[in-house]
Amino acid sequence: MAASILLTLCGGLGLFLFGMNLMSSGIEKAAGAKLRKILEIFTTNKFTGLLVGIVFTGIIQSSSACTVMVVTFVNSGIMTLYQAVGVIFGANIGTTVTSQLVSFNLSEYAPAFVFFGVVMLCFIKKDMIQKAGEILTGFGILFMGLSIMSQAMNNVKEIPAIPAFLSELTSPFLAILIGTVVTAVIQSSSVTVSIILLMANQGLLALPISLYIILGCNIGACCTAMLASLSGKKDAKRAALIHLLFNVIGTLVMYIILKVAMDPIIHMLQVISGDNIGRQVANAHTVFKLFQVLILFPFANQLVKLTYVIVKGEDKKVGYRENMKLKYIGSTNIFSPATAVVEATKELERMALLASENLNRAMNALITLDEEDIETVYETEQNINFLNHSITDYLVKISQVNLPVDDANSIGALFHVVNDIERIGDHAENVADAAVQRREKGIDFSREAQREMGVMLDMVNKLVQYSIDMFANSAEEHMKDAVALENAIDEKERELQQNHIDRMTRNECTPEAGMLYSDIISGLERVADHATNIAFATASAALQT
Repeated sequence: MAASILLTLCGGLGLFLFGMNLMSSGIEKAAGAKLRKILEIFTTNKFTGLLVGIVFTGIIQSSSACTVMVVTFVNSGIMTLYQAVGVIFGANIGTTVTSQLVSFNLSEYAPAFVFFGVVMLCFIKKDMIQKAGEILTGFGILFMGLSIMSQAMNNVKEIPAIPAFLSELTSPFLAILIGTVVTAVIQSSSVTVSIILLMANQGLLALPISLYIILGCNIGACCTAMLASLSGKKDAKRAALIHLLFNVIGTLVMYIILKVAMDPIIHMLQVISGDNIGRQVANAHTVFKLFQVLILFPFANQLVKLTYVIVKGEDKKVGYRENMKLKYIGSTNIFSPATAVVEATKELERMALLASENLNRAMNALITLDEEDIETVYETEQNINFLNHSITDYLVKISQVNLPVDDANSIGALFHVVNDIERIGDHAENVADAAVQRREKGIDFSREAQREMGVMLDMVNKLVQYSIDMFANSAEEHMKDAVALENAIDEKERELQQNHIDRMTRNECTPEAGMLYSDIISGLERVADHATNIAFATASAALQT
């Protein structure tokens, strides 16, 4: 009997977890890229961040997913801690949406949601319809799991030992500890609070002890973000710490209030919820979070400063010469489909800056013949090749998982971008080869040739800067300037090649110097072509979708 009830309970929990995961995954795939863009754009201050955090978490039904995304953005430099704090506060309110939905008990409609969701998944092949079907199916399975758990918990009352144990659970500290541990294991406060709600509905848990368990759930929910921050920069650790401090401080405040005013609080919950204890639990979860945000929001900046006291110092400033290491992606960073393309883009931006710096170093070495610069160009080219292979492997990996629709459509463009950046790196190496040849054979450039190469390099550098900004930051304001500059570089290349021919006919330039000069100018023009490809790669992908 007991074993049968336990199996039924586990089966219901499994369906509930699967349904929630399927629903959240469907929402992320259908709208994750757009929601992420909102998260990036509308978090310029704590107030807008608070609202975005509420809406974002309410939609994707996961404060853990939201806070992990925030930690990733802080780690990548997309978001500052002072922007992140508002989103984290908002996520703590948005996470109460799930328990509110559960409290309304939509189980009787669950089969209809599953039916229509499965029809959309099986018979309609449009991508967005498939994602919507996934959401509906997940929603229905979630409530079917709840229904099974509810029935199992009703039967649990027939096992005397369990109600006896739960009735003896009167210690607030133990209740908070149970809520913390269970939520840390499940990694979802929404799930734990929903289980508490069901147990309270079946009379297995009294409302007072349920309130303390909820406080523990809030602390346990910080586990995912803390794990995500372990391999990140210090600011990423501070972002996760903000989430933890908010919940620990909020729990301490609510613990004191509950100890002093438990009866008035229960009366308030009964007034706003009626006699439905499930609604009382759900509303308690929401009220607690709202109250915690209300009292802690004015001290948000102080909370950020406190994280600097706990996590001391700054990250070591690392230049672009750092060898054979990935910074934003790789085995040491937590993988999240919602931020995978963001992390790849940041790594590609770093690779592009490295290639651009190496090109300028090579051009300087071509004139100065500095041996250290030449050697550094070759070493850096090895790093660029390493990044090329590593990022390509990562793009192959993420192309095989379920990404948000817009992100999935951009993967092809990213493959082209990594190839174009690698080719810019190759041109830097070619210039270094020319510097070696010039040094070994004693080849001299005329003053006019040196000036012309400098002019060409300045134009190419400007286009590369536009391209990186357009690719990494969607800076579309550079579009017209980039097109005009690319055309001007083509024209300049033709002009300088003619100047070179004129100098040759006047015997002002040796054939050896002329060949190197012509190769350098042609190479710079090809760098401009690759830069233009980078600038418009993601824009082209967006137009195709």
